[in-house]
Amino acid sequence: MSSEGSKRSGRKARHAQRAAKPVVDPCPPGQKGGAYKPLSQREIEQIYDTALQLLERLGMGNVPDKLAADLKAAGAQAGQQDRLLFPREMVQRAIDTAPKSFVLHGRDENRSIEVGGDRVYFGTGGAAVQTLDIDSGLYRPSTLEDLHDFTRLQDTLANVSWFTRCCVATDVPDVFDLDVNTAYALVRNTTKPVATSFTLAEHVGPIVELLDIVAGGPGEFAKRPFLKAHISPVISPLRYGEDAVDVVYECVPHNIPMSCITAAQAGATAPATLAGFLAQSLAETLASLVMVYAIRPGFPMVFSNWPFIVDLRTGSFAGGSGETAVLNAASAQLTNWLGLPSGVAASMTDAKAVDAQYGVEKGMTSLAAALAGGNLIYESSGMTASLLGASFEGFVLDNEMHSHTYRALRGIEVSEENLGFDAICHSVLGDGHFLGSEQTYAAMERDYFYPELADRQEPRTWQNDGAKDAWSSARHHAKEVLVGHHPQYLSAELDAEIRKRFRILV
Repeated sequence: MSSEGSKRSGRKARHAQRAAKPVVDPCPPGQKGGAYKPLSQREIEQIYDTALQLLERLGMGNVPDKLAADLKAAGAQAGQQDRLLFPREMVQRAIDTAPKSFVLHGRDENRSIEVGGDRVYFGTGGAAVQTLDIDSGLYRPSTLEDLHDFTRLQDTLANVSWFTRCCVATDVPDVFDLDVNTAYALVRNTTKPVATSFTLAEHVGPIVELLDIVAGGPGEFAKRPFLKAHISPVISPLRYGEDAVDVVYECVPHNIPMSCITAAQAGATAPATLAGFLAQSLAETLASLVMVYAIRPGFPMVFSNWPFIVDLRTGSFAGGSGETAVLNAASAQLTNWLGLPSGVAASMTDAKAVDAQYGVEKGMTSLAAALAGGNLIYESSGMTASLLGASFEGFVLDNEMHSHTYRALRGIEVSEENLGFDAICHSVLGDGHFLGSEQTYAAMERDYFYPELADRQEPRTWQNDGAKDAWSSARHHAKEVLVGHHPQYLSAELDAEIRKRFRILV
C-alpha cells in the first residue's frame, strides 16, 4: 500500500474510533461531590443551632393525634397552642439512628443506586400539569399517555438514575385511578428505581398489591422495594399536614423508602433572608426525620430539604435563580454535614421554551447542587416553566448536560503518567506537537466526553448541514426513541393479572 493510502486508512480508523463510544465512560453517574461549600463551619453550626432552638422552643403545630402520641413516647413535650416541642437530645437521637446510606433498588439490580456519602445522582421529580408538545412546540395539559412516553424516553437516558413521575395525568379525574395508573406507567416502562406520590393513605395498600404482582407474589415487594414515596409531611411554617402524615404511616409497614420533602418558599412561607430560610427549612426537615424516628427508628428516609425561591416583586416561583442555586447547594452541604442521605432540587428553569434562559438556569443550578454534593438531585431532567411543564426535548438535552457535570465532578487525576514529563520532552524535541502520540490517544478515550447533541462544527459546515439548533436535534432524538423504544418489562401474564385487579386506562 502506498504511504498516501496508509495515511487515508489510518485516518478512517481514527474517525471510526472517535465515532464509537469510548471504551471507558469518562463521566458516569455517581461521581463525588462536596467541593463547593457555600457555608463556613461556623455558619453551619449557627444555622443548625437556630434550627434546634426552633424545634425546642417553638416546636411543631397541627400534630395529628396518632403522631402526637408517638412523638411524646419518643420524648416530645407539650408547648403553647397545642404545639409539640422537640428537645435537642431527641433530635440528635433521630439523626444518630437514621441510616447514613441505603440502596434504591431497580427491578434490574444493575440499575440500583446507593444513596448517601458523597455520591451524586441526577433524577426527576415534579408534578407538571402541562407538557411541551413535541410537535407544536406549545403547552397543553399533560396526559397519561405523556407519562408513559416520558417514562419510556428516560429509560434510555443513562444520566437519569431514578425516575419519579414528572407529570400529572390531568385526563384521569379519579384520584385512585390516577395513583394506580401512575404506578403502572412506571413499572411497565422502566426497570430503574422509581418514585411516586400517594394522594391518600388508603391508596398505598392496593398499589403495593400491584407492586407485589410485579415482584413475584404477596410480600415480595417489601423484601426489595423498587419504588419510593415522595411525601411532604411538613407544611411551612412549622406544622404537620395530616393527609401526608397518614401516608407515612401506611408506607412504613410496607417498607416503602421515602423522600420527606420540605418545600418552603422564601418570603412567603419562610424568611426572605437566606440564612433564616435555611434555619427554618432545616428545622422542618428535621421534624420529618423525628417523625420517622418516632414511628420506626432507622427507617430509610432521604432528607429532602428543597429551598424554593419566589420573585418578591411578583410572587412568581423563581426556580432558575442564583438564590435557588446557592440555597440548594447550602442545603446539600448542611445535610451532608449531618451525615444523612441528601436530596435537593435543581434545573427548575423558569423558561418556557428550550432556549438560552433554559440553558443558563439549568446549567447554573444543577452544577451548584452537584458540586455541593447533593446525593439525589431532583427535578433535574425535563422540567420547564417553573415546574409547571415537562419537555421531551428537555429530557434529552438535560441528559447530555449531566454528562458534562459529572465530568467536572470527576476532576483531574494527577499521576506521574498523566503529568507526562517524558511525553512532553519527546514531542518538543520531535514532531513539535502532541496530535499523534500514544498519550493523546489514551487520554482521548479515557478523559474526554464527546457530546452527541452539542454542535462543535465550524460555521460553514453547520450551515451546510441545515443550521440546526439544539432543540431541533433533541426533538429528533426524542422522536426516534418514542417510535422505536417499546420495552416489554411486564410479561403478558403479569400485565393480565394487573388488569384483572385494577382499572388500567392505557
